[in-house]
Amino acid sequence: MNPVVISVCIMLILALMRVNVVVALTFSAIIGGLVSGMGLNDAVAAFESGLGGGATIALSYAMLGTFAVAISKSGLTDLMAQAVIKRIHGQGHEGAKTGLKFAIIGALILVTMSSQNVIPVHIAFIPILIPPLLGVFAKLKIDRRLVACVLTFGLITPYMVLPIGFGGIFLNNILLKNLHDNGLTDVVASQVPTAMMLPGLGMVAGLLLAVLFTYRKPREYPETEMTHIHTNVEVDKKNVVISIAGIVVALGAQLLTGSMIIGGLAGFMVFTVSGMIKWKETHDVFTKGVHMMAMIGFIMIAAAGFAAVMKQTGGVETLVESVSSSIGDNKGLAAMLMLVVGLLVTMGIGSSFSTIPIIATIYVPLCAAFGFSPLATVALVGTAAALGDAGSPASDSTLGPTSGLNADGQHEHIWETVVPTFLHYNIPLIIFGWIAAMTL
Repeated sequence: MNPVVISVCIMLILALMRVNVVVALTFSAIIGGLVSGMGLNDAVAAFESGLGGGATIALSYAMLGTFAVAISKSGLTDLMAQAVIKRIHGQGHEGAKTGLKFAIIGALILVTMSSQNVIPVHIAFIPILIPPLLGVFAKLKIDRRLVACVLTFGLITPYMVLPIGFGGIFLNNILLKNLHDNGLTDVVASQVPTAMMLPGLGMVAGLLLAVLFTYRKPREYPETEMTHIHTNVEVDKKNVVISIAGIVVALGAQLLTGSMIIGGLAGFMVFTVSGMIKWKETHDVFTKGVHMMAMIGFIMIAAAGFAAVMKQTGGVETLVESVSSSIGDNKGLAAMLMLVVGLLVTMGIGSSFSTIPIIATIYVPLCAAFGFSPLATVALVGTAAALGDAGSPASDSTLGPTSGLNADGQHEHIWETVVPTFLHYNIPLIIFGWIAAMTL
């Protein structure tokens, strides 16, 4: 009757039954609060107290959606699509299309990984880059579930193994710090990426499975206004220059301020000040942007409320303690259960970064009691936290890809992003994380 387990299970069941994710998060959070012994008013108050935590990311998505609509009006998106279509034209054989398909997948992996380490803008690029490419995906018959797996791989793997950008925050500022704070003082920063390398290979294995086997077959998508590629449209070069300037300003503003809201606003202002979008049109453009990103924003807000209830119930600590007391002296079972608990906790909270401080306090002494080496402890805690990030309906690693792929309403969040990423990444992470714990 642990409130975290019950809440996460209810949330997942409702989501898989195609109940709206916001409804699923809200209902399961209240049930979890009641199960923990909180009164209805207290559970509702806890949920509402956390809503503000999701407001920033929700407004960020709305602003980025507005910026994406402005870019599409410039004609830059048509130019991008036309460039790819020209590569296909006259090369009807499947080999040329397959080669272009893998080139696009490779480019997406590089861009997404760069968003975590080289230019740490995280998910901000997805609503800008992916919607213009939907027509290209449709033309090449690329399964969007594959694109979701590719994007999620690029959002998670770099911070697990590369101590740069968001990886530096995850590996050094959070993981290493919490390990030191809880008594594992004989681990240095250079050892942490080494310990996480084997779990990282689990992510690579999942990606290869998705690309080469699961989603390699062509998939047809009905043509919409967004997926239709206008091959005979004249694109004003001035607008293209303005669009590129807007993107550069948006990225620069975000890196300077650390705010996706300011980045999106700065980029949008380039379009209005330049006159490409008239001042009287800004309301319509903003409305379209909000409409495109509204559901993602509300899920983020509800997810913050859900996480607040889970933390207030104290169910996470109780869950870890109850598991640790029932393991016995089976080292292999201990490693497996610690990973599974990490999966449940992260799927509920929706953030691997927020999970480490919760589980490290109990996992570090537990690993010492079972005789795990320092590197094995690093791998267990790091993998347990990263688990669930790829399969949580409330994680920005799944919400980000959905925000771009569902711009035309043809990509369902749960069954076409969450389930594919859960199967291809969480299962290999458990396997490779367990191997790392037992061999390091």
